[in-house]
Amino acid sequence: MVTETLKSDSSYQAIFNEMQNTSRPSWLKRLQRTAFERFEEIGFPSVRDEEWKYTNVAPLSKINFNPNGATSSAIPDVTQFANTEANKSQLIFVNGILRQDLSDLSAVAADVVLLDLAAAVNDEKYAEIVRAQLGRTADHVSNGFVALNTALLNTGAFLYLPKKKNIETPIHLLFLTDSSQENLITSPRVLVVAEESSSATLIESYASARDEIYFTNAVVEVVMNENARLEHYKVQRDGHGAFHIATTAVTLARNSCYNTTTITLGAQLSRHDIRVSLDDEGAECSVDGLYIVSTGQHTDTHSVIDHRKPHCTS
Repeated sequence: MVTETLKSDSSYQAIFNEMQNTSRPSWLKRLQRTAFERFEEIGFPSVRDEEWKYTNVAPLSKINFNPNGATSSAIPDVTQFANTEANKSQLIFVNGILRQDLSDLSAVAADVVLLDLAAAVNDEKYAEIVRAQLGRTADHVSNGFVALNTALLNTGAFLYLPKKKNIETPIHLLFLTDSSQENLITSPRVLVVAEESSSATLIESYASARDEIYFTNAVVEVVMNENARLEHYKVQRDGHGAFHIATTAVTLARNSCYNTTTITLGAQLSRHDIRVSLDDEGAECSVDGLYIVSTGQHTDTHSVIDHRKPHCTS
């Protein structure tokens, strides 16, 4: 495989080393180390790779990205990116960092878990769930972007839906880039675990009021247990200088249902990989999308729906 990235001397090595020095469970450090080693082996894909022949990500390898963006001292205006129905059920991240002062979970039921992924990793109630599921659905072995996201994993969201819980109020995850410094990289990671017969609506959005160059490398893993249902909407409104690479990986158990709609509006270059595995009979999914782009923008959506068992619908 011909790659479009530098090896161990890349700027990502310094970012990875810095993160390895932070306090986190040993299992997570091992996962990140394995992922980074794999990233060094395979790098970013090139147009010679069949699945990437329509999207050239070579410009990414020419920029030294920095995980520490300079943020304005003013509180960012998130109202223009908010969702009215989810005003009181949203987590807001700014430059990859959860902002508790901007978030509001007052409408989220007490038995529904929605918190910062870093907090979930260190919470004895949820640590084993995260450990069991994180990195199992999204492929960091063959996908260089997933490997890099896993290696640089620092923050994100953990959503846990308990058995037979029907969540009527949509849940909103807003990832906002608000940095005056160019070449910022963020690696949002979202883990959703829907237990048996649970249901919810999830809105995942990315936005920026600025047009500086930055790189959002996002990974979402969704685990659907028996009879669970999830409506998933993704809205990408990154600035016109942005690079947006995203992977959504979903596994469906017996009689579970996953419906997703992606709306792509922003970024100079965007790519969304959607991989849905129907792992048991009766599972069903629907994958839809809309893009509106103009001159100077490139967008690519690549979907794989794997019918691993019979009597499934997509």
